[in-house]
Amino acid sequence: MSKLWQKDYSLDSLMEEFTVSNDYILDQQLVIADCLASIAHARGLAKIGILSEDELSSLECGLQKVITLRQKDEFPITAQDEDCHTAIEGFLTNEIGDAGKKIHTGRSRNDQVQTALRIWMREFALKLCRETGEFSKALLDFAQKYEFVPMPGRTHMQIAMPSSVGLWAASFAEEFYDEAQRLMQLSWTLDQSPLGSAASYGVPLPLDREFTADQMGFARVQNNVLYANNSRGKFEAMLLDCCDYIALTASKLAQDLILFTLPEFGYFSLPKELCTGSSIMPQKKNPDGLELARSRSALVSSCSMRVKSIIRSLPSGYNRDFQDTKEPLITGTKATYQLVQIMSRMLQGLEVHEDRLTSACVPELYATDVVLSKVKAGENFRDTYKDIGLHLDSVQALDPIQTIKERSSIGTTGNLGLDDDLLFVRLMCEGCDEVLEAYSEVYKDLCDLEDVQVVLY
Repeated sequence: MSKLWQKDYSLDSLMEEFTVSNDYILDQQLVIADCLASIAHARGLAKIGILSEDELSSLECGLQKVITLRQKDEFPITAQDEDCHTAIEGFLTNEIGDAGKKIHTGRSRNDQVQTALRIWMREFALKLCRETGEFSKALLDFAQKYEFVPMPGRTHMQIAMPSSVGLWAASFAEEFYDEAQRLMQLSWTLDQSPLGSAASYGVPLPLDREFTADQMGFARVQNNVLYANNSRGKFEAMLLDCCDYIALTASKLAQDLILFTLPEFGYFSLPKELCTGSSIMPQKKNPDGLELARSRSALVSSCSMRVKSIIRSLPSGYNRDFQDTKEPLITGTKATYQLVQIMSRMLQGLEVHEDRLTSACVPELYATDVVLSKVKAGENFRDTYKDIGLHLDSVQALDPIQTIKERSSIGTTGNLGLDDDLLFVRLMCEGCDEVLEAYSEVYKDLCDLEDVQVVLY
């Protein structure tokens, strides 16, 4: 098919390569979302008399076929197509004739791309929220299982105070939960339809934007048509920022696991099937997955910053710069999703060595406990602190389990508050499932196909 913007000349080949880049490859992720939005748009056109019922039926059948082909990974998009939007319209025109040439009436490629991205992003946000929530729950279960297994607490990487495996694991669980909650909140912002904004200024047709938004299951219309286009890149950056926080936490957890699985520590052992070997040293089982978790975290951060850098100084309305926000969006979101999945798998097979953890609780770990026990007996803190600090060799090891149980304030080793954490995580995951199920019903009504998902990884 000719390009959607076709003129009476051929584009310079270098210019074509420069402007298309790898967009046509990335757009495989958006094919289903674009088809769903196109069905809604076609129904809107039929509602105002632009399409006949027969034309609408033909278009819906054609778009259903594209969805089915994409689900089987059999819908090709070439560099000559530029993107999935041209490829889909070309397919419709070849399949059903002139009706395919009417589908773009009243729509710019700007709001077409925006709508497909919005459908994709709102589903991704909820799927990542649920995946992160499930990981948080797994960490809480792990914390509950090893709640009273002693573990040295560290500051500045040095021995500090008594802690527990339960406290360590629950700290990450709560952090991931908070970050998943940000995605849940963002999903509300994403849940507004830009369709009908055209090239930023609407069109002189009585498009029923509320109708098409409802068809796609959006909670509302993105009201101002100029803002609808100005928000491109901004919403992607918001989503990537949420990904960035999750990736940062995963990176810290990965670093802890790399450290604590060293033979010199031996607190934990990683599942061997998640470790790789060396090409020269036969004894090696390397934590490559955890090392890559650190670097992938940096990748996600760079994607977030890249999008914001692209849109930072753009004037109002559509600018071609927006095209370059798609690659960091797809790259950063996929990296985050895989990062959560691989860290979940690491945790599932993680072996805890209670003997090594207990033996690591050396006498100096209890120095602060000794100080505070003397303070409770009536001595002042400052003089006692100085005395113990000058005579650390006099500090004796305490019962490690009793020591962590004596910390009874909420959120400490003896009172982790796991029941509340588990409740909050369960409710959040159930909320994600409810909304995703609602979207699934919307998609079924649009294309009359079962189990349609727009995020295909």
